Amino acid sequence: VINESQKQQLESVSYSSRYALGLFYEAGTGIAVPWAAQYITDNPCIRFISIDNKKRNIESPEIGPSVVVHTTVTFGSEHLDSDPAEVQQIILSHLQRIVPSLPEPSSIKCQRWRYSQVTRAVPSCPGQMILHTQPLLICGGDGFTRSNFDGCIESAMSLAQAVKPHL
Repeated sequence: VINESQKQQLESVSYSSRYALGLFYEAGTGIAVPWAAQYITDNPCIRFISIDNKKRNIESPEIGPSVVVHTTVTFGSEHLDSDPAEVQQIILSHLQRIVPSLPEPSSIKCQRWRYSQVTRAVPSCPGQMILHTQPLLICGGDGFTRSNFDGCIESAMSLAQAVKPHL
């Protein structure tokens, strides 16, 4: 369906890798920190921590809190093919040093994102690429802009403009 030039452009996209760790707690568990989210700049493993229900402003006595931890890109790349159980323990040890007051979670989920955020987008394709016209096949997303909210909006607007002539 796609030509060689399009294939090469799509293959040129690169992504960072990282891990996310979710800690889940029983209802009524208190997380004693004065913030909803924190960006960490001085840790080789952890880049971001959030008390997710607090960050989303959906605190409830019926639903337990959750903590979400994102690793640094460097840590994610260095441990990309490591045993997830070992990676989980490394992240937890760093988290314990950053937030020693965290209670023991009722469950934990460690998720590897091989493709986390775009580090190099498709060149010369602002927001989308028309792969085929009959039938219409267009691809878009942050791989055509950048990995943030503005990049997503830019791609969506570009996709809408590309679809218009075919309606």
